[in-house]
Amino acid sequence: MMHRLAFCFSIAALAVPFGAASNAMAQTTRGADIAQAFADHCFSPRLTARTAQAQLGSTGARVDFYDLRPFTSAPQSPVTGAAATAGTDRRCEVSFDGAAPQVAQQGIATGLAQENLTDLVDVPAGFPITTGATYRAAVMLNPNRMAVVQSGVRDGAQGVETFARVERLIPLNEASQ
Repeated sequence: MMHRLAFCFSIAALAVPFGAASNAMAQTTRGADIAQAFADHCFSPRLTARTAQAQLGSTGARVDFYDLRPFTSAPQSPVTGAAATAGTDRRCEVSFDGAAPQVAQQGIATGLAQENLTDLVDVPAGFPITTGATYRAAVMLNPNRMAVVQSGVRDGAQGVETFARVERLIPLNEASQ
């Protein structure tokens, strides 16, 4: 009887680490899926709030999106999440539970590569750093438009969360006026 009891305790002790590892693996897989959805959709000028929620939200990501100057005839997508960053007219951000900044940064790198936006430029002086950002870069979308990307880990409503964000700046010829 004592041997059976010891065996049961041994099995129970092993189950806890395996359960935790399984949970962490599922969280990492979900984060990778969210980062891929970010790469596939957030750099598209045709993305709207409705399609962002459908394409990104379906992965389980928390989505923060606005587009005050759509490139298409789609209606504006107003600011509904965090306040708009000064000097920007569009944001697409995903966040998910846990700390996986390398996963978010890979999502950014993949998205930039998919759009052939591989020549990084300096982030404009004075552009705010998002709390928790561990990676920041800027790219020229065209000769008159720039985007800033950031990723990292921060405290969220449900604990630690990872985020990936791209913000489109207002046209350079308007910014200097």
